[in-house]
Amino acid sequence: MPNSQMTPGIAPARLEEGAYQDNFSDLHPGYAPHEAAVAADRCYFCHDAPCVTACPTDIDIPMFIRQIQAGMPDEAAKTILSQNILGGMCARVCPTETLCEEVCVRETAEGKPVEIGRLQRFATDSLMSHAQQPFARAQSTGKKVAVIGAGPAGLSCAHRLASHGHDVDMFDGRAKAGGLNEFGIAAYKSTNDFAAREVEWLMSIGGISLTNGKRLGENLDLATLQNDYDAVFLSIGLAGVNALRADGEDKDGVRDAVDFISDLRQAGDLSDLPVGRNVVVIGGGMTAVDAAVQSKLLGAENVTISYRRTRDKMGASGFEQDLAAVHGVRILENTQPKRVLGNGKCEGIELEYTTDDGSGLKGTGEIVTLPADQIFKAIGQTLGETPEGIKLEGRKIAVNDSGATSIKGVWAGGDCATGGDDLTVTAVAEGRDAAEDINKSLMG
Repeated sequence: MPNSQMTPGIAPARLEEGAYQDNFSDLHPGYAPHEAAVAADRCYFCHDAPCVTACPTDIDIPMFIRQIQAGMPDEAAKTILSQNILGGMCARVCPTETLCEEVCVRETAEGKPVEIGRLQRFATDSLMSHAQQPFARAQSTGKKVAVIGAGPAGLSCAHRLASHGHDVDMFDGRAKAGGLNEFGIAAYKSTNDFAAREVEWLMSIGGISLTNGKRLGENLDLATLQNDYDAVFLSIGLAGVNALRADGEDKDGVRDAVDFISDLRQAGDLSDLPVGRNVVVIGGGMTAVDAAVQSKLLGAENVTISYRRTRDKMGASGFEQDLAAVHGVRILENTQPKRVLGNGKCEGIELEYTTDDGSGLKGTGEIVTLPADQIFKAIGQTLGETPEGIKLEGRKIAVNDSGATSIKGVWAGGDCATGGDDLTVTAVAEGRDAAEDINKSLMG
């Protein structure tokens, strides 16, 4: 083994052969049929179930669990997918512990919810294993819609529009479709190329074409799209990353966490991916945890998450924070980056302790210095170039409840829009709802 956890700097192959496969195996392996049956038996099948209200896509959770209990997983999958066409991926990455499972009656009474996410995965995986597309495309309407961005919102919108009989041309700037599902999710949450397989399965409904290497503002123009199509849906995501606003952040070894996660997801051999001996991640959301945990799994010796507020205000759920702790990641709360140390490349970071006296977050002047040969920025993303004349709100594209923007004939959804939380499941709901409004507009 050429390198080890103690190798200085940023280096590949820190672990023994075979360790990578073990480290990046499925975080929550799928249920076997008998396990799913036992888990389904725990559901009370509540009337006015709180889990349904907590689901951004309004899946009839008691119904699909009852269908699993009755030995009909494919019917359960249809119940799920009718509301959330990316139900397979959402079952893997959705923070169910803060959504449906948090309000489960079993959780409230016993502290152990029905494992809704794993049951959803069991059903959707069962149906997808047959390569079965449960939805038929309606007769062609002759209407054409452009979907810009093939992430969760764009895919959801495209599938629903195709099911209504519209022709959809989908464009994406990357070499693969899937958006954050393909490039931005921790590798141990989505294994065996599931994101790509789900896209292929989704598009099997027909009526959807995909063109890669096309990006709005570069080789796509909104005015031209409006002229060529009956409607346009923007799901362009967030292209930029916020700056650390710390001296020396331009040094080698400082990079965006989303780029690191993307490189990891697309790596053919994880042992070739270099990682620092001492890694510091700045941020408090799920991206920060994903970057930190995966750094550990690649062989980093010391990994620290620095978050400017207290842990209870972190965007990452308690489950994600515990996952980080289990893997040996240290969470340093109430700290913010002050200065990156090193001569050309980062060798350490100065963090300033913070306090909030009710009038806002302030630095205390007290400094802690950590060794760091690699620093990841996970402090939020920003909207890239936007079409001229489109209204923004809070640095995102302003939309109404149906996803319509300020420009007639143009809708938007997903992380780029103001609709809701930056979650895969929320993006799916926004794409679905925008498609219904587009269909109503085109056929009205």
